[in-house]
Amino acid sequence: MNGNELKKREIMDRTAPNRSTAIINGSCSNVLNWDDVAYPWAYPKYKRMLANFWTPFEINMSQDIKQFPELTEEEQNAFLKIIGLLALLDSIQTDYAGKVADYITDSSINALMIILAQQEVIHNHSYSYVLSSLVPKSVQDEVFEYWRNEPVLQKRNEFVTNGYKEFAENPNVENLLKSIVFDVILEGLFFYSGFAFFYNLARNQKMVASSTMINYINRDEQLHVDLFVKIYQEVLKQYPEYDTPELAQFVQSTFVKAAELEIEWAHQILGNKMEGLSLKDVEHYIKFYANVRCHQLGYERPFDGYRSNPLKWIKAYEEVDLGKSDFFEQKSRQYTKVNHVDNGFDEL
Repeated sequence: MNGNELKKREIMDRTAPNRSTAIINGSCSNVLNWDDVAYPWAYPKYKRMLANFWTPFEINMSQDIKQFPELTEEEQNAFLKIIGLLALLDSIQTDYAGKVADYITDSSINALMIILAQQEVIHNHSYSYVLSSLVPKSVQDEVFEYWRNEPVLQKRNEFVTNGYKEFAENPNVENLLKSIVFDVILEGLFFYSGFAFFYNLARNQKMVASSTMINYINRDEQLHVDLFVKIYQEVLKQYPEYDTPELAQFVQSTFVKAAELEIEWAHQILGNKMEGLSLKDVEHYIKFYANVRCHQLGYERPFDGYRSNPLKWIKAYEEVDLGKSDFFEQKSRQYTKVNHVDNGFDEL
């Protein structure tokens, strides 16, 4: 193995210490002792990820079931196509997280990656849960096929999957770093015009339960971005020779392209017919988040200006602690737990 290649983590190594020697290509017995870990940020991150635990069954869909037929045709179309996009991206993400975890040679960080992958599975379940509440099986099946048939979606998806594919087929340090850039784009940018659509519906008192589900997912994705940023930074500390102007240029240009693709998707899916959501503001919002994510990774922001969030109202939906209150009604949550079969149908 040369210095650029990655070695897979061993299931057990009797000769290695429990406390890992490096995040990748290190030595570790693979025994996890949370009181003796190499990265002090890992345990607080573990507690945060545990605190985020939720399942779709917690959300009562009965009011959304009544409201969905009352949405405009444009709103229904955007609702279903955005769900289709999210389902595809989170499916990819589950697999990617597992592939990265194979090469993480620190048992605590590997544990975080396994939790992350499990949360992505829950996200995908939530899309099925929402769709099974609102539309017949034939429409559900159609939604889960959008990724094959929509040209704009195909461009977006291939942009990320090709970045992941390089790492999956040739796992080395450089490809790991570049794949993490695509991960931060997927989890920290490509979801965000879709999230804005759901939050805007909720702002207009429409589909509040679905938007609550989206907020749970949004909250998870923010933690996932933070985790991958930490991994990226630790890998560069371990391999500083990769921290080059060429890598910086790659990151910035990749974020520019990602923002262009997200804006193209926003124009197609949102148009100019969404009450209270202007395309100009959405474009600004996308470039703002491209700047935020690129800066998080440690690079100059690729778009001049765009330092503030133009959708000021959205902070009420992005930054609330859902464990304490309902962020739409600001009162203690008293959701009725419903099973996957009825999804609140008994309350129609």
